[in-house]
Amino acid sequence: MADPVSIVVSFGIALIISTVIIYVITKLLGEKEGITTAILAALIGTIVYTIVYYVLAQGFIAAFIAGIVWLLALQNLYRIGWLKALLIAVVIWIVASIVEWFLPTLTGPV
Repeated sequence: MADPVSIVVSFGIALIISTVIIYVITKLLGEKEGITTAILAALIGTIVYTIVYYVLAQGFIAAFIAGIVWLLALQNLYRIGWLKALLIAVVIWIVASIVEWFLPTLTGPV
């Protein structure tokens, strides 16, 4: 079991990386909101996915439900429509997947 300090540090690093990705993507797609909105989007995404995966376990249904809830969050935080929220989410997912290849895993080697 990981110690609480490493969990907090890992969460903080992941939050910073997610925030930067969300901020850059939303700016590139024309949104005017600042870094605070990106931090909120990253926090809400993390909380939503954690709760849904805890309740439903991993799988397609859990990912789908968490994704819809996160789209609602993006839609409300950035005051955008469904299609733009979906576009932002897809681009964020692609960029985050690419970044994940280059950064070491937070949990250490397998």
